[in-house]
Amino acid sequence: MKILNYTWIIGVILVPMILIAPVVYFVPQGEAKIDNPWQYMPKRLPKTNHVDLLDGPFEDGPSVTKACVECHEEVTEQILHTAHWKWESDPVQVEGRSQPIALGKKNALNNFCIGIQSNWPPCTACHAGYGWVDETFDFSNPANIDCLVCHDNSGMYAKANGGYPADGVDLVSVAQSVGGTTRQNCGTCHFLGGGGNAVKHGDLDETLYHPSERIDVHMGKHDFVCTDCHQTEKHVIKGRSISVSLDDKNQIYCTDCHADSLHDDQRINNHMQKVACQSCHIPVVAIKNATKTHWDWSTAGQDIPEDVHEYLKIKGSFKYEKGLVPEYYWYSGTAAHYLLGDKIDPSKTILMNEPHGDINDPNAKIWPFKVHRAKQIYDVKNNYLLQPKTFGEGGFWTEFDWDKSAMLGSEVVDLDYSGQYDFIDTEMFWPITHMVASKDKVLQCVDCHGKNGNRMDWLALGYEGDPLHYGSR
Repeated sequence: MKILNYTWIIGVILVPMILIAPVVYFVPQGEAKIDNPWQYMPKRLPKTNHVDLLDGPFEDGPSVTKACVECHEEVTEQILHTAHWKWESDPVQVEGRSQPIALGKKNALNNFCIGIQSNWPPCTACHAGYGWVDETFDFSNPANIDCLVCHDNSGMYAKANGGYPADGVDLVSVAQSVGGTTRQNCGTCHFLGGGGNAVKHGDLDETLYHPSERIDVHMGKHDFVCTDCHQTEKHVIKGRSISVSLDDKNQIYCTDCHADSLHDDQRINNHMQKVACQSCHIPVVAIKNATKTHWDWSTAGQDIPEDVHEYLKIKGSFKYEKGLVPEYYWYSGTAAHYLLGDKIDPSKTILMNEPHGDINDPNAKIWPFKVHRAKQIYDVKNNYLLQPKTFGEGGFWTEFDWDKSAMLGSEVVDLDYSGQYDFIDTEMFWPITHMVASKDKVLQCVDCHGKNGNRMDWLALGYEGDPLHYGSR
């Protein structure tokens, strides 16, 4: 009897094991994780009603900040160390440079409005602070922090020269509206960079305030706000732009949320080793609003008919393009930057921020770019680009005198000016990562491969020809 009891117990244990074991054994090993990006989305906190907390009156922006920090006393120290406040990186050791370099909007040159030094007031209207009108601005003073520019939920807040609140802003109403960041908070500066809507990036413009799925699948179909991807901790916002960054720390990647082998077709998954997700998933940018592709400063100052998309006396001639097809280059996440005082070869086009990477770089992928081409002022004798003074007394926008503008700007940045200037071709690279298409609108194989595939310049990318026929390296 005891033997029978033990047999029954053993049978109860072994039979289920025998039935289950094959199931466990035959589960594929090393299978890619299930693509469930929603599990990586940040939780949006409920909004606190500030009507009874911020009753004013507020005579200026700093008085609002003072009221904010009575409850949020830890935030000022956080903000004082962020790129949005400093407009400059911590020093970074860069190959080919003897000393670590600190770079940011504070001191970088570009080929749009060229640079903020000597031109602070209009440029710093987008700074997260109040009163940056010259080189004496105090970056250590928390009273200068502007809380409203990122947290206004009323849609009525606006900033003027020097970052001060614009005339007519009802500071009490704006302060009482504050909450989590919105597309409008970010877009006020980032959609209008370079002097107007859609000017600079190509993949960032005011259509993203209320986009359709056709404009951007994340913001349109799924109602993302910017900080769903640009996730933020202690006011440090994730993301990097090679227009002003020397490293790729704190960067955002599609694979932060998406599995890295999510396609049903393994041939497409194999592409991910060398092709950025954006190259296939963003076929065009500037979908509804044209973006600036060329800016010729040498024609400025003429009294000829003006058109915001063709010519302005204070800025020169422009070209815009709608439905812009990207250009494709190898990119490993950083770029070689032109810095103030770097010598140039006047016979060549100057690359302001050439992307690092080539076909032999294991960290580089083929990436889509908007390339902005310009003619800007340089010193003919010293052979370097100049930082002209355009705004204010003596500036080009007032005097229309390039010689005076170059002299005044050079004094501010402590560069020798020979008194001889001309204009030179420059190029600036803008990685494209917004305006993601829905999956039925992405590029197909024939867009890049085969006799009609004309997206990629395979020879320029380092291939012998179309890898479909010549093979990859």
